[in-house]
Amino acid sequence: MARIIRKIEPSVLKLPTKKRVAAYARVSSGKEAMLHSLSAQVSYYSEYIQKKPGWVYVGVYADEALTGTKNNRAEFQRLLADCRNGKIDMIITKSISRFARNTVTMLQTVRELKQLNVDVWFEKENIHSISEDGELMLTILSSFAQEESLSVSENCKWRIRNRFAEGELVNLRFMYGYNIEKGIIKIDPEQAKILQMIFFDYINGMGCSLIAKKLRELQIPSLRGGTWNTERIAAIIKNEKYSGNALLQKKYVVDHLTKSLVWNKGNLPMYYAENTHPPIIDIDTFKKAQEIMAHNREYNAGLKTNSSYPFTGKILCENCGKRYKRKIINGHVYWNCATYLEFGKSACHAKRIPDDILSALTAEVLELLEFDEVKFQQQIMEIRVPEFNKLIFVFFNGNLIEKTWQDKSRKASWTDEMKQSAREKIIQRGSKLCNQQRQ
Repeated sequence: MARIIRKIEPSVLKLPTKKRVAAYARVSSGKEAMLHSLSAQVSYYSEYIQKKPGWVYVGVYADEALTGTKNNRAEFQRLLADCRNGKIDMIITKSISRFARNTVTMLQTVRELKQLNVDVWFEKENIHSISEDGELMLTILSSFAQEESLSVSENCKWRIRNRFAEGELVNLRFMYGYNIEKGIIKIDPEQAKILQMIFFDYINGMGCSLIAKKLRELQIPSLRGGTWNTERIAAIIKNEKYSGNALLQKKYVVDHLTKSLVWNKGNLPMYYAENTHPPIIDIDTFKKAQEIMAHNREYNAGLKTNSSYPFTGKILCENCGKRYKRKIINGHVYWNCATYLEFGKSACHAKRIPDDILSALTAEVLELLEFDEVKFQQQIMEIRVPEFNKLIFVFFNGNLIEKTWQDKSRKASWTDEMKQSAREKIIQRGSKLCNQQRQ
């Protein structure tokens, strides 16, 4: 009997799938006109996508005042993340230069999106990245965009350096103690008082860490919500702009792709311009502070015979995530959490570790009679401090060994020299008290 085969057509019709479309916009300047342009782009793409039949509007991803050569654009990275998560089928952008000016970055991004089956439509050039000739055209055009970026960057550098040579302050936008609007620099009276107090305290013997602690205790807000610390106070004291003068071109841009600023260590000329803006600190006070800072720097350099020790960078505080630092107290060496040293017990309650106990416990862990720096560096990756009097030694091979110790009693920790010194102090106090009573 012959086999009979009958085809059964599907009864449910497939609905056409809609394309999920997003747009990317960017401006390379934070000026008001550019930000208005960005707002216009966002409105245009929102309306354009939503009017298209068969398209689903995902959103507009927009970066403000960031260059197309950087990889850390927040909205751009969010756009890529949504593509990787399968939320987008197509991206619309104004032009290649708005998407990226670095040829390598452009091609890497487009190729990744192509593998995810995400098309990028460059409106100005009318190129779809997912098309057969799309990558060739993008390679050629993005190379032009990169050269254009270089040309613009070099012109900007030339203009800025000429303004430096003429003694002009360039790109100064934020500075504690001043209000800066459209290039006009005015003193902030309240912040100026704080700066004068900082210089007064420093000249009268208070260190940077103590000044920072004082400002934190007084709950004085710092610039843009940061925390007062040693480095910030030192930077203020060294800043010549508080005297009304300016050392120009202390930093410069390395190249047009990374846009990273580096310190000028003689690579380019610097210019010292006087009376560029109103001073907060008089020049004599400023010079006195610099003399004290230079003296302290030389003194500390003489004390530091070896700035790196076996345990430097190896001890991790699990309470705050900072590393421990070496500190000498009354002739004894200890290791303290950096947060505790900088901000005190309120910020981190981590306990100090005596250096001799740390060395002895490390020797035990390594099964040695005494501490050996070479074997320590070869075998132990780090030492974690999870709680008081407990250490976890982490080996490079992945092994963990936990160690604890008991603190010495105060009586047992007193040496004969310390006891003799205490006796002498008591005798001196007694003699002084007797003399006062006789008088």
